[in-house]
Amino acid sequence: YNLGFSMTVLLKTKGDHFLYDQVSIYISKLIDQGTLKPGDKVPSLRKLSKQLKVSISTVNQAYLSLEEQGVLKAKPQSGFYVSAAVSTEVALPKRTNTCCAPRKVKFGDLFEEVFAMANDTKIIPFGAAKPAMELLPVKGLIRATKRIIAHRPDACMDYSFPPGHKRLREQIALQYTKQGLLVAPDEIVITSGATEALAISLCAVASRGDVIAVESPTYFAVLKLIERLGMLALEIDTDPETGIVMESLEDALETMNVKAILVVPNFSNPMGSLMPDENKKRMIELVEEYNVPVIEDDVFGELYFGNKRPESIKKFGSSNKVLHCSSFSKTLAPGYRVGWIVAGESYNKVEELKQTLYSATASITQLSVAEYLASGEYDRHLVRLRKAYRQQIEKGRFMIANAFPDDTRISNPQGGFVLWVQLARGTNCLDVFNMAGSKGIGITPGMLFSATRKFKNFIRINCGYPWTPENEQAIDDLADIVKELQSS
Repeated sequence: YNLGFSMTVLLKTKGDHFLYDQVSIYISKLIDQGTLKPGDKVPSLRKLSKQLKVSISTVNQAYLSLEEQGVLKAKPQSGFYVSAAVSTEVALPKRTNTCCAPRKVKFGDLFEEVFAMANDTKIIPFGAAKPAMELLPVKGLIRATKRIIAHRPDACMDYSFPPGHKRLREQIALQYTKQGLLVAPDEIVITSGATEALAISLCAVASRGDVIAVESPTYFAVLKLIERLGMLALEIDTDPETGIVMESLEDALETMNVKAILVVPNFSNPMGSLMPDENKKRMIELVEEYNVPVIEDDVFGELYFGNKRPESIKKFGSSNKVLHCSSFSKTLAPGYRVGWIVAGESYNKVEELKQTLYSATASITQLSVAEYLASGEYDRHLVRLRKAYRQQIEKGRFMIANAFPDDTRISNPQGGFVLWVQLARGTNCLDVFNMAGSKGIGITPGMLFSATRKFKNFIRINCGYPWTPENEQAIDDLADIVKELQSS
């Protein structure tokens, strides 16, 4: 085999991932670039082991992982082959172009319907963007909670007024040092999850009737917040790979009275886009030039698939106008409701709003998370979690590409655990949503992600759960629904 490129770069980063993961990525790249085609036999365990200078067991583990994802197929007494069904050319959803006019947000009952289905344990969980419990460190967090109850029972039962328990704020500040960010514990305000953090941030920098620039599509809970606060959403052109289009954002800032920018730079929901560093730098320049604060939702930032955590906008420049929001809901314990804001120059306003609107945050969950972070288990857990999400996204993308109609477009996120799927023009996402629901399958209709009700031929699929036979069958059932609707 002439395998086309070197493994050296991957081997240099073996400390960031298990080595067999790097071998899996290597083989996947060979398939993507066409060096290995469907039906081709991949190098033998011994040959690839010798070439890459890794153990035979490492190569075997990588091949088994790729087989589980459907990329390779084992033939008895013969070896591994590239699956004949593997699809390497999957188009991304098209870049969105907006009308660049502020809009009132109106949801109706659809918002509640999506969450009602998410609460139903009998529904296949492709709807709400939530992780499977079996992927989270339930036992480790329970141990931490038991230690806190045993050693600090009074503190667990008492109020924790803003800005929140100091030990938790200290542990979060330590997490930022791993990104090369110096954040003092006294800059952090603890909240009940990221949604509360976003709501407080919006109230801190804008008022009723003000215009908030957002990505298009953008997370529907953000649009719901904007609706409830009486603000206007201004959707900005967004690229499926690089996120919000900086030229379009600059045009909006220049021509309209934008009060704040709310973005998810790292693995946006639902597109999964990743804003390049140069765009993040430009964002800070625009913030300073137009004196407009930016609310950064970084809830998916730790769930990267590459070798390095993507930078936060806050890291680029000395601007104090960034309100950095995040939580442990996607990585540790969604039910513990622990989030936070690094509020910059809006700190006093944020702390006041937290006290006035929401008062205290639960003490026992704050102290338990702080105890768990201090144990050192969190970083090891994240390594396993990223690996699981990457495999689930890759397999989900593969199955959708092979089951859905050929003109389906699928996002290719480099982190997080949701897929944004563009169906053929004319396919109504509400019809897909209703028919899927009747079969016990939850999805999120694309029109929820826009104040203008566009994305009518899009759906979002949650890949936060392992691919059980039931979940795999549900993808085939969804594909049948889409095909039926497109043929009618």
